[in-house]
Amino acid sequence: MAYIVLNKSNYFHNLSVISKKAGSIDKVAVVLKDNAYGHGLLEMASMAKEFGIKSAVVRTCEEAKKIETIFEQILILADTKSESYSHTFHIVINCLEDIQRLPENTNVHIKVDTGMHRNGIQIDSLEEAILGLCKRNLNLTGVMTHYRCADELSCDFFWQRNNFIQVKKEVKRICEKLFLSIPKFHSANSSALFRFKNYDDDLTRVGIAQYGYLETHPSFDNPILKPVLSLWGKKIATRELKKNQRVGYGAMFKAEKNMIISTYDVGYGDGFFRLNGVDKCETPKGYEILGRVSMDCLSINCEDEEVCIYDDVTKLAKIHNTITYEITTSLNPNIPKVIKS
Repeated sequence: MAYIVLNKSNYFHNLSVISKKAGSIDKVAVVLKDNAYGHGLLEMASMAKEFGIKSAVVRTCEEAKKIETIFEQILILADTKSESYSHTFHIVINCLEDIQRLPENTNVHIKVDTGMHRNGIQIDSLEEAILGLCKRNLNLTGVMTHYRCADELSCDFFWQRNNFIQVKKEVKRICEKLFLSIPKFHSANSSALFRFKNYDDDLTRVGIAQYGYLETHPSFDNPILKPVLSLWGKKIATRELKKNQRVGYGAMFKAEKNMIISTYDVGYGDGFFRLNGVDKCETPKGYEILGRVSMDCLSINCEDEEVCIYDDVTKLAKIHNTITYEITTSLNPNIPKVIKS
């Protein structure tokens, strides 16, 4: 069966780079939503804890419950269910209506729309939101936003950053007026963190960078990160392909000479995107994936018992005209995972 190898040394290298940039390991919240971007929720959570990370970010309460005992604080971004929450959970308020559905004493982070116009309350609704939390006996523990262009050559990042500075001032004014504790502030995702010269928020929500990738424009002073995940396949069968014979659906690959090929147990059913048989794709050892990828297997010009399909998805993302995020998050969560130092 296909399997995934998670490189702990590479992961710890990335977390060291991130912690240094953030100014403290305590400022780092690892984003583990969607099965840790395909890397495995429990596996990545356990390694993050071993490194010393205390905060995590997930999408749902279901994810949070799986790692409840691992972190001191878990931020839940987008769960629409109403239930009793653990004291370690902090629920994101994405709109004013969210306030009415949460049970008393829930810890909440208000998301503010500073320009992305996706989720979050309006800046001029801050006082209404905070008063609403007080009436419902909800605990304001954080205020956050999200940057829409942190990875691009654009002044939008600085415009939103200035908007969030104003948000901080307004929140502090309201909290002092109502005798409330000042909440934690956070705005930076992976790309945004490395755009700051001196990061001054209380937390940074680091997703793709912890896994070894950064989609930020190459003109920026980007750090050296190391991919954590590699995908491996095990051999199903080996055969000799005669000159002019073709292999796979659509007969897209034609042998120019007699050659040895093998099939391996990785396909688009495992989340390895279907190659069209036209774009050339090679493994880290330089073997070529031949023709179209099938649902449960693919053909390669080698006869190794096991083969690394990829250990860096950057080139594969370009072949598919997408981003590294989509390649890794598409992996089937049932693929076994092995942690190696």
